[in-house]
Amino acid sequence: MNQRSLSWKQTDVMHVADYKRFQVLDGAGLRCSLYVSFCPFNCKGCYNKVAQKRSFGVPYNREIEDLIISDLSLPHVAGLTLCGGEPMLSAKHILPLVQRIREEVPNATIWSYTGYLYETLLKCTDERYLLLKMIDVLVDGQFIEELVDHSHVNPFAGSTNQRVINVSYSLAKKKVVLVNQYNEAG
Repeated sequence: MNQRSLSWKQTDVMHVADYKRFQVLDGAGLRCSLYVSFCPFNCKGCYNKVAQKRSFGVPYNREIEDLIISDLSLPHVAGLTLCGGEPMLSAKHILPLVQRIREEVPNATIWSYTGYLYETLLKCTDERYLLLKMIDVLVDGQFIEELVDHSHVNPFAGSTNQRVINVSYSLAKKKVVLVNQYNEAG
């Protein structure tokens, strides 16, 4: 599946399925989450099936972006989490937002959930790779319903195959480095 996903085209227009302000479900600390639309992974048991549709929600716009920046500027907000749908298929639209966050709110961390494997994203030669390099924490891999384990200790992975990756450490060491108490990112 991941090899085929390299050929998937990014969306021409990014739609926002939802923007959740000030919640703790999608990463460490109090965060805001941007749920983008469109996901062809079609994972069985997906908790956000409606966001798989390319045009679900509203078109992304400057008003949404300004609200995100304003929310992230609050001192008690840790950062932004990109959810889906599949954020990597909207990378060309998300990249300018993340660049703006890095400039205007440099202490905010960026997390992203993706059905892509980290190793697959390293092979991308477009905005997906550029976005990967700007993310602090990547939760990678498709959700696999049969691999849900409620005793699993990682609260941010939906199924046990998903990894919570410290991206900057992984890029520097040229191998996957998981987030843990010694190298927490975000």
